Amino acid sequence: MLILHLSWEYPPLVYGGLGRHVHALAEEQARQGHEVTVVTQTEGPAETVDVNGVRVIRVPRDPPILPFDGVHLLGWVAGLEHAFTRALVSLAADYNPDVVHAHDWLVAHTAITSQSVFRAPVVTTLHATEAGRQLGWLTNELSIAIHSVEWWLSHHSTRVIACSAHMQWEISRLFDYPRSHIDVIPNGIDLVFWRADPEAVAEARRDYARGGPLLVYVGRLEWEKGVHTLLEALPEVLAEHPEARLVVAGRGGQGEELKRLAEHLDLGSRALFPGYLPEEQMHGLMAAADVTVVPSLYEPFGLVALEAAALRSPVVVAETGGLAEFADGDHNALTFGRGDPADLARTILEVLADQPATQQRRAVAYEALATRYSWPTITKQTVATYQHAVAEWRTAGHRRPTAPQAQPGAANLLYGEADLRPPPVTQD
Repeated sequence: MLILHLSWEYPPLVYGGLGRHVHALAEEQARQGHEVTVVTQTEGPAETVDVNGVRVIRVPRDPPILPFDGVHLLGWVAGLEHAFTRALVSLAADYNPDVVHAHDWLVAHTAITSQSVFRAPVVTTLHATEAGRQLGWLTNELSIAIHSVEWWLSHHSTRVIACSAHMQWEISRLFDYPRSHIDVIPNGIDLVFWRADPEAVAEARRDYARGGPLLVYVGRLEWEKGVHTLLEALPEVLAEHPEARLVVAGRGGQGEELKRLAEHLDLGSRALFPGYLPEEQMHGLMAAADVTVVPSLYEPFGLVALEAAALRSPVVVAETGGLAEFADGDHNALTFGRGDPADLARTILEVLADQPATQQRRAVAYEALATRYSWPTITKQTVATYQHAVAEWRTAGHRRPTAPQAQPGAANLLYGEADLRPPPVTQD
């Protein structure tokens, strides 16, 4: 197939898991014999390069001067999409993809325009939703704008891909989108890439553990990632393991607030914030961890849990979204109640105390990565979705129902007044 990806991030410009996902998927599609093009942004001059069989078209934003923050976000995205759309028009002279794969709302305008430019179906992966990140609420006008664009993109997509059964439920509920047109395809992991140099592991133990249990968080420092829950759980862990240390590796908008919380809890040198770590150091740190904790309040999938499991680290995850699905009834990882510091502390202590059970979970998790979460498997599932979309496009096209109106704080779009929770998930 001729496949066109639209992604606001792609190596070397990566903000988080979305960019790594698109990168791995595109290169595996090329390995499987498909002709793959990616349109993405660059902070340098425009360029078109071939990287591991993938044609990557990098374009600078227009205008390039707006900062990436809440005040300027919609203008920043408009500049990005203007540059992407100009790239599409140039491509159309001698290129006609079978399918356009859009990744999240930041490429919505470009993706919908591509239907007219190429007369091809759009398949959209919604890696997260605005209302989901706010636990069901739209808290301000910016949230409503993003939610509206997500709704618009989903209903102009022939099919939607969700990374977990929870996200399938979330997309259907938020956007009144038929579940029959939402395919659940998890994120993947490259076990060859996710290895740690023994020297990097030894260095991490020497620099951070200092002889006691080493707890690790790796990821963005944002409210929905729940790092505050982990910090609040640490005093109870320290009561039983006084030499334990927590390393919070990453950066984000809540970085300074989390450091202030650590000071308020009098954690001192027991909570360390090294910032963003290069890949080799980050791999070594996670492989050295006695426990890697993923305490997210909201997590559509939870790629870092797979990464930690690939590095043979015991994993503890919040019982929410895709994390709960990866845990698979505590077979792959132990779970704790989302946002509950006491339950998190209890779970960490259980991992540290029962090493035979911990090692068994670690082995089972690694085996799952090699089967259910391998990129060859996920790529075949994604291409099957494309083929389904092409067939539907030729007959039915896309749906355009009337959009519901939303107001800030008017209602919880996911859980309603009764605070309903998603249905339980059964693993295939």
